[in-house]
Amino acid sequence: MTKPDRPLPTRRSLLGLAMACPLLATLPAAAQGKRPALLATTGQVAELLRGVAGDGADISSLMGEGIDPHSYKLTRADTVALMRAEAVFSSGLFLEGKMTEVLERVAQGGKPVHAAASAIPPARLIGQEGEGSHPDPHVWMDVALWSLALEGVRDRLSTLYPDQADHFAARTAQTLSLWRRLDEYARTAMASVPASSRVLVTAHDAFSYFGRAYGLEVMGIQGISTESEAGLKRIESMVALLVERRIPAVFVETSVSDRNIQALVQGAAARGHTVKIGGALYSDAMGPAGTYEGTYPGMIDHNVTIMARALGGAPPAGGFQGRLAAR
Repeated sequence: MTKPDRPLPTRRSLLGLAMACPLLATLPAAAQGKRPALLATTGQVAELLRGVAGDGADISSLMGEGIDPHSYKLTRADTVALMRAEAVFSSGLFLEGKMTEVLERVAQGGKPVHAAASAIPPARLIGQEGEGSHPDPHVWMDVALWSLALEGVRDRLSTLYPDQADHFAARTAQTLSLWRRLDEYARTAMASVPASSRVLVTAHDAFSYFGRAYGLEVMGIQGISTESEAGLKRIESMVALLVERRIPAVFVETSVSDRNIQALVQGAAARGHTVKIGGALYSDAMGPAGTYEGTYPGMIDHNVTIMARALGGAPPAGGFQGRLAAR
């Protein structure tokens, strides 16, 4: 007779596990001359750590390709990773949704926990109206804003590991130089799109910072969290907009179901307007590990180049660094 599976841990039990292991004596790896063990929640945050620390740290992340951070639930393996890490870096602004409480408890237990978005001035955040609302968390979509987050990580790591401060400063300067060129590429590529076509329609509202930075009107079927629902009236109103303004393309996202986007395409077709799916964008998650698109520059390069081409612009075939596969 097959034995029943062991019950999955509840959030309360996971929180208890995260708090049960006392913080190791003040960052012992640094004291022993070992590379510090740093844990990021998302791939984008892990890229901040790599941009600052490089090979000077062991860097890992909880969420990988195709993972939606808004609805992500902590696993036993995640709890072990949280306990073993010397410092934890999150994106912040409630991007991690259901993990936010866990991260708060870990910080209360004495382990360094740093939210990358905390380095961005509140005046530069895109707010949400209404009681209990919070700013849009998708700040990495604006390269200049994510550069501020990079500098914040540099400062935090320099405080935790002062012996490596010079290394962190040099690495950050090198990374910022690359990102400034990436930011300029995004501006140039999106400027090649005809003004009437600079409308970005996606599955959920993850690109508001991108639109503000690079000159696009952005419309997501769902809100800033994939936990929100898209009503029939919302879809119908967006179909009407696509038809009226003759928008040529809409975009799916790698970490979100394409169901609502397909409904837009079909609705526009029923009203005599052909809308193509311009490609799959990286929104809440980057590309596969070990690929160019699995890096922050590669993620942004992919998105910019795919968008510009589908909306009638003329970006270079290989993108920012000539590393994108021909499409």
